[in-house]
Amino acid sequence: MKRDGFLDALSMRLGERGLLREPDDMTRYVADWAGDRLGMPLAVARPASTEEVVDTVRLCREHGVAMVPQGGHSGLVAGALPAAEGNELVISLERMNRIRAIDPINFTMTVDAGCILENVKQAAAEHECEFPLALGAQGSCQIGGNIATNAGGLNVLRYGMMRQLVLGLEVVLPDGRLWNGMTELHKDNRGYPLKQLFLGSEGTLGIVTGAVLKLSPRATQARTALLGLPSLEAVIELYGLARRDCCDLLSAFELIPRRCIELAMEATSSLSDPLEEPYPWYVLMEVTASGPLDLGAMLEHLLEQGMARELVLDGALASSEGQSAHLWQFRESMLEGQRRRGEHLRTDISIPISAIPVFVDAASHMVMEASPECEIIAYGHVGDGNLHFNILPPPTMPEADKRHHLHELETHLFEVVDGHDGSISAEHGIGRTKQSAYLERLSPVERELAEGIKALFDPEGLMNPGRILPPRD
Repeated sequence: MKRDGFLDALSMRLGERGLLREPDDMTRYVADWAGDRLGMPLAVARPASTEEVVDTVRLCREHGVAMVPQGGHSGLVAGALPAAEGNELVISLERMNRIRAIDPINFTMTVDAGCILENVKQAAAEHECEFPLALGAQGSCQIGGNIATNAGGLNVLRYGMMRQLVLGLEVVLPDGRLWNGMTELHKDNRGYPLKQLFLGSEGTLGIVTGAVLKLSPRATQARTALLGLPSLEAVIELYGLARRDCCDLLSAFELIPRRCIELAMEATSSLSDPLEEPYPWYVLMEVTASGPLDLGAMLEHLLEQGMARELVLDGALASSEGQSAHLWQFRESMLEGQRRRGEHLRTDISIPISAIPVFVDAASHMVMEASPECEIIAYGHVGDGNLHFNILPPPTMPEADKRHHLHELETHLFEVVDGHDGSISAEHGIGRTKQSAYLERLSPVERELAEGIKALFDPEGLMNPGRILPPRD
């Protein structure tokens, strides 16, 4: 009766479109991109305005109902999935998708948190601006989720993570109060930077309802190259050259092993081998600029140096937007190729850039010692040290055994990460799936501070409980 009374009150406030209560209507809200499922929510609230979010949160607090803020279902650590107990209200921001304002002189855009990233990028382009966050899920992920997870992606090398792309925030706090920090200032040094607490907090401190985003001038030209290299050491040496020669015009420098090229061709029939011969490692790099710069000459000079030092063995240079998109298709399709292989270990680790070859060698040795029939797929964003060191289990292993086996390998892999002063999460966050590993690595001081922040913002523990930190007893 208490539950029905709460839902009836919520339905009166949000209207028929604003609250889903039937299990069949809620199925799309219980799975993320990885296909993980935990349970069915108590209901799904779909507020259409900041005021409706405020009212929803206040009702939840009044009735003691746990809340799960949710964006575009593209997470990978079960941070926005409802718990199995069926006692959590999913709060979806999908109806809050309005672009509030664009200022092409101040290079800012003010948006609702439910705006889809791709729509934001298109709106910026219409004003000769660019919002540089680039993700494989940009057709479905939402700005609020990007903020809550401090999203990274392909252009972190040049533009930084979401933390560097947000100027102001509007947040509904766990007690229903609204914090308006929607500043459009590029420089603001007044006291503690409160917005930074919400960036990467995974919805545990409040619900982001709006944001002021920092734009950049739209690039008028780009040059893309897919290069074949003999070794991981050569990749890192070439990155050093590229970073110096291309400076801040270098926007992407992606590491792709040969196996990922094969997976991409398996997933997308229109792709064929990009170079005349196969190579152990590939680099997909891009330089972009606005204004009268000769990017072609810059890239050709870099490749001449790379070939003279026998770092680059072959390469394909795009001379049009279509050719560039074709090269990027390898990076996008290799993810689908992995997904088709079924259950596998997905990791998201960060390593000092110069230590990448040594780390990959040590981690590969560990996996082969423990499980020689596994297949290793290591790729990622070289320019920010973010590797996805993924492991495919032995194809003959029973399905029931794969998850436990991969978890054991992950535990040992994280120990190798620790040995190289790395991080177990570069951009995906902690959520539920990485919570144990995260807590094991927290110092007493760090844990006390983290728990203190959570207790200050959410003393009743109703906002996305059990994510990042365990729920309080």
